[in-house]
Amino acid sequence: MAVVLEMMKRLRSHGGDEISDEALLAGMAVGDDQAGLVFVRRYQRRLFGLAVGIVGDPGLAEDLAQEAFIRIFRHAVMFDARRGSVATWTLTITRNLAIDALRVRRATPIDPEDHAFVDLVSAERLPEDAAVTADALAHLRYALADLPTEQRRAVLLAAMYGRTAAEIAEVESIPLGTAKSRIRVGMAKLRDAPVIEAGQ
Repeated sequence: MAVVLEMMKRLRSHGGDEISDEALLAGMAVGDDQAGLVFVRRYQRRLFGLAVGIVGDPGLAEDLAQEAFIRIFRHAVMFDARRGSVATWTLTITRNLAIDALRVRRATPIDPEDHAFVDLVSAERLPEDAAVTADALAHLRYALADLPTEQRRAVLLAAMYGRTAAEIAEVESIPLGTAKSRIRVGMAKLRDAPVIEAGQ
């Protein structure tokens, strides 16, 4: 308790920039509003950025970031530094909320028929071009269905949503090497997928 009291004094005198994330959570756990304010200022861009990167909707992402902060405040007392950093904990809470929101909206990027794929087919195409595109999309959808969900998400986030491996690693809370591997292996499987003829 003495540590928390000392931290609160430093918050009031210096604005809190030098206070650790763990100390801020400890202050929040005992109801210190100033600690909460500093924590929100420190993390609001990161949580919003992560949420908007997943759901693609700034309004929804703002709501998700707000809900994430509510959960963080509510559960600050339960944070255990032995299980990971504050940053990882807060980003995981936000990521889980965003993925849940996507599931509710059924817009999780695992199906090439979502808006990114639909936008690829222009209404101005000639009928024969549209038929070729439809065949290519059908083949792609079949090939994607055979990928494990994690690889499918990584491939679609990279190829269709323009996310970098680093962004995918942050969104999925995985190491950068794992994100790169999922993209590489997923793309290789798509290239090697057999073409399914019509009627098969």
